Amino acid sequence: MITAGGHRTIRSSLTPQCDMMYGEAVMNIQQVQSLIAEAMEKHNGIVKKEELTKLGIDYRRIDALVKEGKLSRVRNGYYTDRVDGFSEVELVAALFPDAMLCMESALYAYGYLKEKPYGWTLAVDKNTSKSRFKMDYPRIIPFYTEPEALVLGASTIELQGCSFGIYDKERLICDCLKYESKMSHDDFKTAIQAYIADPDKDISVLMDYARERKVLKKVQSLIGVWL
Repeated sequence: MITAGGHRTIRSSLTPQCDMMYGEAVMNIQQVQSLIAEAMEKHNGIVKKEELTKLGIDYRRIDALVKEGKLSRVRNGYYTDRVDGFSEVELVAALFPDAMLCMESALYAYGYLKEKPYGWTLAVDKNTSKSRFKMDYPRIIPFYTEPEALVLGASTIELQGCSFGIYDKERLICDCLKYESKMSHDDFKTAIQAYIADPDKDISVLMDYARERKVLKKVQSLIGVWL
């Protein structure tokens, strides 16, 4: 086509859609699988769809990989490339790396409770999406927490080869006192007695946390008399 100024313009024969398709074709299957493998290693074997799309792997490629058996849906919006499945512990560790074991789950992890709780009690940022925890298995019981309170007494523990965030024993006991009404009477009593008998307890730290968590009077009345 010749313009009024005598310049020639050339129209591209590729539409925007064709350009996009061409761009996708640049990434071959080996490159895609390499990106997925790196993402899986970074995220404990389970990756959110949003993470994959950030890498340039769109929903059509994801669906194709699922149909080919190269990816499996763990739950809506979460994928894995593992073929052997996940244990319950591995699943919780991979799906909720930002959570802290608290309440009954932490009590069980420390050996204060002998029976495994029905469900996982996790402390999470109060601003996190509530839909994350709507799942049949494993059962998740979230405790929505202020961001600044989420890190108080934060520690880590390894369970069946998986790393979890967990509150130290002093923060844990303060939370049990704070949320006593959410616990069974037997579990609450067992937790307090187990802490009192624990030779590794740190009463000065407990008192500091008790002030932060506003349970100082309960600590003094329920635990102080035994010390």
